[in-house]
Amino acid sequence: MKASTAAATGRRTVTPGTGEPGADQGTLGVAAGAAGGRPYRRRWQVAAGGVVAVAVAGTAAGVLYSSGGSGPVGSRGGGASPVLGTVTYGTLTSQTLLDATLGYAGSYNVINQARGTYTAVPAAGRVVGQGQVLYRVDGAPVVLLYGRVPAYRSLSAGMTGADVRQLNRDLVTLGYATRAELDPSSDFFSLGTAYALESLQARLGVTQTGSLSLGQAVFLPSAVRVTADTAVLGGPAAPGSLALTATSTTPQVTIALDPALESQVKPRNTVTVILPNQHTTPGVVTMVGKVASPGSTGSGSGPTVTVDVALTHPKAARGLDQAPVRVSITTGEAKNVLAVPVTALLATTSGYQVQVAGPVGHYRFAPVRVGLFDNAAGLVQVSGPGLQAGQKVVEAQS
Repeated sequence: MKASTAAATGRRTVTPGTGEPGADQGTLGVAAGAAGGRPYRRRWQVAAGGVVAVAVAGTAAGVLYSSGGSGPVGSRGGGASPVLGTVTYGTLTSQTLLDATLGYAGSYNVINQARGTYTAVPAAGRVVGQGQVLYRVDGAPVVLLYGRVPAYRSLSAGMTGADVRQLNRDLVTLGYATRAELDPSSDFFSLGTAYALESLQARLGVTQTGSLSLGQAVFLPSAVRVTADTAVLGGPAAPGSLALTATSTTPQVTIALDPALESQVKPRNTVTVILPNQHTTPGVVTMVGKVASPGSTGSGSGPTVTVDVALTHPKAARGLDQAPVRVSITTGEAKNVLAVPVTALLATTSGYQVQVAGPVGHYRFAPVRVGLFDNAAGLVQVSGPGLQAGQKVVEAQS
């Protein structure tokens, strides 16, 4: 998988110099330095992977170095005013962009316990909820109920167990009994359970026995979205056989993370998911795998660690399944720092500097130390003598 880090990948220095004699001091310059160097045109490009300085030699309509404080480096010829940015104070974050896939959480194997012939099976993509028919065997419905204990026995009056507790909870949730009539936390199959079960059987159109035979229901943790049918319409249904596979209906983003980046991603990290239509939606990391999985044979990819992300607003993923997305994860933070627009940062042979606007017509170059790059905000952390929040700095123009 690909990752683009927000830290600057390098710095290309440019030999500082002055413009040719008689050059208009309003011409855009990019750094201060000793006389004698050729004029350069420079453009700052901000990309997901960091900040890249591009220097192109040239004189015509070029970007010239300014040797003093009278000419703003961000102004254009003809006396146009320079573009000014502001020195700000606050918190910056750096981000890493990761390729990912938007799908659904969970993976369920639906095991059939009925015997006969499949007379109805759901199509892939169909969503089935609590109390709804999942499929039919010999025309009889097999209903989906919620619970983590799979169906493994018939249930009737007087029995106890975790499977009885989840049946009681289902019957109350579906409205076939009130809490006063049936305790949803009870693990005892009571007369209240039997009466409520008869009501469910009446709605399903089956014989009202007040007991639940093995094969009449499937217990799964939540509503499901069918992904594939193993059962064949008209084919034999045998107890213990796989009827279909499914997922939950909760959207989830899955990242195949390079193990080298594992230390940068933690559960509960907030992230930004970039959808195929370029809209963004927030999310939270819910799981970071502990064991790396080998890359696909012949793909040339190395081992990866699975990272799951839950969307804060699941409806943002409506209509998307197995869609390629990108995830922006915050990998660094700098609090209570000064920052300037990246386009105000100038590279010299000795480091970096910015051009600070002073009184009308006066500009000065201030050397700065560079820290964290916030590519999402287009800002870079800086520090240096005389630099204060609220000051104006000249931004380079392409």
